[in-house]
Amino acid sequence: MKKLFNALITSLFLFTSVCSADSSEEVTKLSYQDVSQRIQTTFESNLYQLPPRTQGHYGIRLYRMTGDKKYLPTALYDYYVVSDRMHTIVPYLNDDGYIEKSSKRLTDAMSKGTRGKARRKALKKFPEFIFYADELLRYSSRLDAFGVELPDTVLNTLKEYDFLPGLTDKTMIRAWAAQLANYVYWLKQLGIADYSKQYKKAFLEAYPDSEDGQLSKWHFRNKLYGLTHFIFAASGYYQHYVSTDEFGWILNYFEANQARVLKDATDDITAEVGISYLLMEKKDHPLVTETKDRLVQAFNADAGMVPSVSGKIDLASGEHRNVLTFMLFTWPEKMTEGPYFHEIHSVKKYLPTNEFEDYEDETDGDH
Repeated sequence: MKKLFNALITSLFLFTSVCSADSSEEVTKLSYQDVSQRIQTTFESNLYQLPPRTQGHYGIRLYRMTGDKKYLPTALYDYYVVSDRMHTIVPYLNDDGYIEKSSKRLTDAMSKGTRGKARRKALKKFPEFIFYADELLRYSSRLDAFGVELPDTVLNTLKEYDFLPGLTDKTMIRAWAAQLANYVYWLKQLGIADYSKQYKKAFLEAYPDSEDGQLSKWHFRNKLYGLTHFIFAASGYYQHYVSTDEFGWILNYFEANQARVLKDATDDITAEVGISYLLMEKKDHPLVTETKDRLVQAFNADAGMVPSVSGKIDLASGEHRNVLTFMLFTWPEKMTEGPYFHEIHSVKKYLPTNEFEDYEDETDGDH
């Protein structure tokens, strides 16, 4: 009898402990506001330790979310870096040797993992695509987004290069779907060409929905990443809303595949799926709440950030997923365009010169 009594007491103690733990978890569950504030504190207290491009990424997005001029210095840092890079490459736009070496440098710098291997393989058919798209076009679109007038030399070079074969190649799309979407909409932004219909067609042929069951987790993520970037790039990266008439098919895909999206997407992509709805003014959609809740679960309170899939805590590599999480949790009623530095009196005098000279015919390949 005594043994039975002790067993009952032990069972009751364990049951009470479990209930207490569950109750404690409910009480201490962080709100969306808690998570967003902690992420903001973590990154803004360490902002100037981040690499220039990462600082710029954070500053530009927070400015567009808040319109707060306190983010102009970090955005301006990005402006300086991009302007400097553009000044470096403009003199050599007619130098085939320089372009070849730059393309090789960019390709060699890619990661040694699955993504890097896939991209290097894809670029074998288009070895110089990386220079024209990921350097010249990227820098041009960024300066244009800041309100800088680009020289004819740059615009003519972009017009003369044939981007379409690389943008619509199946191997390229299956290696970096999201980046190609960026390039498509940057070309449209600059008035170079509108390949959005051709890219959508090629994307759907590279990743037909009927073959989703055969996609590895990596390829499913690449497909999702590409889909979110149709929307992000078309919005000018969080500067204006986009139309459900044009992009509603993407939301339909997310809804039809909700279970797998929430199971297999990385935290970065999870946040992007949620933001995709916000960019179409569907903030009350259930999937927005689902993505928020998943990111609350992923948040590491001790580190003050959402760690990587492997649990890595690193500010530089983690900035992307965390600023996206912050944006998802704090989405504004109205986004802010720019920043257009030349229209902001407080920073005008600090701007770099953008008098890009016309270097046409001044290089002969020997430098």
